Amino acid sequence: MTDPLIPLRSCVDAAMQAAYGELAAGVDAGLRRSQHADYQADVALALARKLKKNPREVAMAIVAKLPVDGLVAKAEVSGPGFINLTLGNQYLGATLAAMAADPRLGVPQPVPRTVVIDYSAPNVAKQMHVGHLRSTIIGDALARVLELLGHRVIRQNHIGDWGTPFGMLIEQLLDEQASGAEAGVRELAAFYQAARAKFDRDPAFAERARKRVVMLQSGDAETLALWHRLVDISMEHFSGHYRRLDITLRPEHVVGESAYNEDLPGLVEDMVKRGLARESEGAMCVFLPGFTGREGELVPLIVRKQDGGYGYATTDLAALRRRVQKLGASWIIYVVGAPQAQHLSMVFAAAQAAGYAGPEVRLDHVAFGAILGSDKKMLKSRAGEALSLGALLDEAVERATKIVAEKATDLDEAAKARVAEAVGIGAVKYADLANDRIKDYVLEWGRMLAFDGNTAPYLMYAHARIRSIVRKAGGSDSTAASSRPRVEAPEERVLALALLPFGSTIERTADTLQPHRLCAYLYDVATAFTAFYEKCPVLRSEGATREARLALSLLAARVLARGLNALGIAAPEQM
Repeated sequence: MTDPLIPLRSCVDAAMQAAYGELAAGVDAGLRRSQHADYQADVALALARKLKKNPREVAMAIVAKLPVDGLVAKAEVSGPGFINLTLGNQYLGATLAAMAADPRLGVPQPVPRTVVIDYSAPNVAKQMHVGHLRSTIIGDALARVLELLGHRVIRQNHIGDWGTPFGMLIEQLLDEQASGAEAGVRELAAFYQAARAKFDRDPAFAERARKRVVMLQSGDAETLALWHRLVDISMEHFSGHYRRLDITLRPEHVVGESAYNEDLPGLVEDMVKRGLARESEGAMCVFLPGFTGREGELVPLIVRKQDGGYGYATTDLAALRRRVQKLGASWIIYVVGAPQAQHLSMVFAAAQAAGYAGPEVRLDHVAFGAILGSDKKMLKSRAGEALSLGALLDEAVERATKIVAEKATDLDEAAKARVAEAVGIGAVKYADLANDRIKDYVLEWGRMLAFDGNTAPYLMYAHARIRSIVRKAGGSDSTAASSRPRVEAPEERVLALALLPFGSTIERTADTLQPHRLCAYLYDVATAFTAFYEKCPVLRSEGATREARLALSLLAARVLARGLNALGIAAPEQM
């Protein structure tokens, strides 16, 4: 790993041990990036309390024991006892060279785990709308980041493909077929609304729908064939959006609610045998300590309803059990909206109590907030309905097309169209991922599509600018990589310090399941490169300086491209 924090932490720890021996044990170096130096160690204050000494005195004793090995070029004590540390230029250059020579760019390879990640999960016979966006792109970014680290990632698209609504949907499909208008089912929003309206106003249709549910659940061949038809048409719709968004979910990753139907009766019976489930008001429930209502009563997790049917809790428990027992998962991630927090917490607790997930299995709910319109309310269409995902993406690309036409005047029309698609889609994805996922955010087209600030277009443009430099230099990735980066000018130092934590940032993003950490890192790299580009000419330099700056530029481009790819965002070569 090339992150300088690791050897720097060891260096400070060694100095503490040399100065105070065992008394320094257990005191963290407290390193952080600093405005006054490269890094600042906030260790003397904690150690001084332990030693009952003046913090500045403790800090100066630590500085006096710092190894003279080229890692730290300068160390100064400031304020009440902070230690400001400046890394040596040769050390930075050598570490950058090691990073450039590493095909993984310093990304570590932890012990691989089998990670099941559950995300997207749209409903059959309904169009995907803006409400599906966050689960889909956050989940896909996390899957990519985990794979970059070397984990075995198993994607699961737990689509809603079962339940009582399918009675009315199948009857609607039959009516459309009878009238020769089956093609209308491809307009999923209109199809579902027509079925719902007919169910509400036509008692005969409603009765047919209820009977059809029974036929579906009993395995009637004709009904199952119609159900498969609805699923197939819906998957065509979902897959079109996944391709456009460059989402790595494929048809083979679909494991819908229906896949667990046969497991449900046995699961409830098993939980009864384990003493976890008991009858309450005609339903079979699991009561878990710590989950209480307003009056202090235990809140039930219903695993079998009063009518003998099963709900989301039972299906989710069956899915979790299978993911551990059959897929071998040691880490399961659910990318689901924040309102499902209690439901998933109860499912996790029930699974652990039943032994379906032992202490070695990590269970995470990746919660997220909502996308809001300019009125700070849930984003909707002009008609007041949930905005379709297709309409959102169309508008993004349409707006990007106008911007690209103004900025990329040297590109032909086909190239402009490709860049506009990449910029529009990338802007939507990055605007979401760059925010702390737990918070709501306002969709603002002007900010999202800006070529400055923390946006996808800004990062894309920085990458394209570097690629342009490499082309103009007549070089290639291999020739530029053969040169060794050097750190001399202040702007080179800033860029070096921005680049080096790439591996630890990927690791931290995976551990916290927070994509905005990677976005913030890439923005730092892009802004550091912009300052470097303005103050440190590459093409106008000569000799070794030119080659070193070209190598540093190329490393920045590789990091930006790899980082954007980990977020599922394109990095165009030209813009």
